[in-house]
Amino acid sequence: MSNPQIHFIDNDSPARLMFSGEQLLFEHLPAGTRVVYPKPPIVGLKDPDAAIRYALNNPLGMDPLHAQLWPGMKVTIAFDDISLPLPPMRRPDIRQRVLEIVLELLSNHGVDDIHIIAALALHRRMTADEIRHAVGDKVFNGYWPDRLYNHDAEDPDGMLDLGKTDEGEYVQISKRAMESDLVIYVNLNLVPMDGGHKSIATGLTGYKALRANHNPYVMEKCDSYMDPDEKRSPLHASINRQGKFVEKQLKIFHIETAINNRMFPDQLSFFHKKEESWSDFDLQKAKALKATLDSLPHPARQKLLYSSPAQYELIGVWAGECEAVHQKTVARCFEQYAIPVKGQADIGIFGIPYVSPYNVHSYLNPLLVQVQATGYLHNLYRGAPLVKKGGTVIITHPFNDQFDPVHHAPYIEFVHRLLPETRDAKTLHKKYEQKFAEDPTYIELYRKSNAYHGAHPFFMWYWGENGRQHIGRVIVAGAQDDYMCQLFGYEPAANLQEAIAMAQDSAPQNPQMTMVHVPPILMVDVTPDEKPADKGADKPAPSKV
Repeated sequence: MSNPQIHFIDNDSPARLMFSGEQLLFEHLPAGTRVVYPKPPIVGLKDPDAAIRYALNNPLGMDPLHAQLWPGMKVTIAFDDISLPLPPMRRPDIRQRVLEIVLELLSNHGVDDIHIIAALALHRRMTADEIRHAVGDKVFNGYWPDRLYNHDAEDPDGMLDLGKTDEGEYVQISKRAMESDLVIYVNLNLVPMDGGHKSIATGLTGYKALRANHNPYVMEKCDSYMDPDEKRSPLHASINRQGKFVEKQLKIFHIETAINNRMFPDQLSFFHKKEESWSDFDLQKAKALKATLDSLPHPARQKLLYSSPAQYELIGVWAGECEAVHQKTVARCFEQYAIPVKGQADIGIFGIPYVSPYNVHSYLNPLLVQVQATGYLHNLYRGAPLVKKGGTVIITHPFNDQFDPVHHAPYIEFVHRLLPETRDAKTLHKKYEQKFAEDPTYIELYRKSNAYHGAHPFFMWYWGENGRQHIGRVIVAGAQDDYMCQLFGYEPAANLQEAIAMAQDSAPQNPQMTMVHVPPILMVDVTPDEKPADKGADKPAPSKV
């Protein structure tokens, strides 16, 4: 049976729409190229508020939330920060819906000692406007800033060291959370890497605990960190140990939500369609958007792209005990994202969009492009990686020397001072990471401004480690800065056609070429070739062009 999410290019196929940072490309691909498209959005729940109330009253593995409340108790609510969903969703955000219902329930049971914390770990502090967008006006006006605030992993009076796991991993947590009678975590799952024990063990922790698993030794051993199976992801195994360590000492009620992939509003619905199914009106809208983005400077392009919030809808909500809840959430995520693909590719093509978890409202700098290419997009698989070991990845992005000086202050020094010395992740980890993490200037910028922590650029480099070990070449189509490509070990190409020709020069005869058509997000369930005769199991391999 043919897979409706897999399309093979023929000579008469229309050009494909691809992101290249904040701009759009229309590119013709060689005949025989396999294109993988996201699934259509799962239909959202008709009554999200009713679904949330049902989850709170019928939790998995725990008593209903109302049965755990009493007057005078101390409750801390933590919620996922601005790093998801991408881009920020239209109001009301799912977190707002959950918070308003939970706070109403707490009020009805006489609970008034309540703090609400944005669980951002070493991410940048959310601005007041960003928090208002996530939690809504009612919650913001009632709790900001004394009882609604950003987690501060560097507050000497606000963090507790709990000890070590059996494997020697440090465990830290917010003091306010640890001293509470109950912690309620409000999660919004965008990809199956999120949620579960990661919510608390990562979101409300600090540098000492994070470096136990955010390091090159752990990351290079992961076989897809988007697949939370502990046997395949030492990252998740370590985080789960830390989370279980916390939950032995602290009562935590988990609320997890899954959303569909309805990323774009109706006027941009062509992003959800195969180009073969576009109407003439879709084509004209896409061309008009491309022309507009091409004509605007960066600040105006960014403003335009964020002017249409994502249209995500709730497709599942569960509450209660951590692992029972997360099992349901992950299954729903895979139902929305996973696409069966037969056979690995020799050459993978990825358009790099303008947004990642770490550049909301700022530019996607080259270090974050690396995270997208060899980190997230490479790891969005189960089974086998999409691209064969030693294969070539082509990305489309200007890849220029542009950084947000506020959000990404430590990134600038990391890229310009450290990468010229070495790209070896283990050397960077041993020689420089702790110095950046303990730098008083970077700590002050993290605590008082809106900068990522000094350790964060190192984590971003490690995030691409297993991809770097697997991928043979990365070619940047449309690269504007050859030196920046050289720093990262990438090869520049003037455009996609030149990049494809370069990739084919080092590929086997009749290489299998696959483009992943994102956004919206998708995952590939790759069944690797079992024998040479099975090559290109979806369809015979294309010829070189």
